[in-house]
Amino acid sequence: MPGAAIPGPDGKLRCPWGLSTEDYVAYHDEEWGRPVHGDDALFERLSLEAFQSGLSWITILRRRETFRAAFSGFKIADVAAFTEADRERLLADPGIIRNRSKVDATLANARVLADWSPGELDALIWSFAPDPVDRPVPKVLGDVAAITDESTALSKELKKRGLRFVGPTTAYALMQACGLVDDHLADCTARTKKP
Repeated sequence: MPGAAIPGPDGKLRCPWGLSTEDYVAYHDEEWGRPVHGDDALFERLSLEAFQSGLSWITILRRRETFRAAFSGFKIADVAAFTEADRERLLADPGIIRNRSKVDATLANARVLADWSPGELDALIWSFAPDPVDRPVPKVLGDVAAITDESTALSKELKKRGLRFVGPTTAYALMQACGLVDDHLADCTARTKKP
């Protein structure tokens, strides 16, 4: 069936995208769809999803360590203190995506989040996690949505609170990557709960 889970080199069934490059296998098996908590960790994921907008995720994944180095490990307090010189350094860094709008959004978002209470970003994002009981388990890639009511609501709330580059598609990618939803296919070995 097109878009169904396929066997990897070890014979285990995986989501087809998880086998499309070697770089994806570990990310698919060990990270994507696993719960992520902590304000700095979620700020990193939110920032990287924004940088991914319009690009392939593999582009970001292969540069993730360079992004982490460039953005001080995505520690909100540190990024919020970045100066104009830091901004210029980022825009000249060939190891990251040098998109002015995305760099500016990341810096602005850090400044907004620096004023939030500890745990507030984590609590806000996770408050939009849908009840897994109400979600159908995807059997093929075509069953996986790009936007949901929850991601649209999360996007609106983040924008209302002053965050940028957080549209509904970016919000849903964040929800998938951080385990708010489990969009591993039904037969995928990485799915945490089998149907």
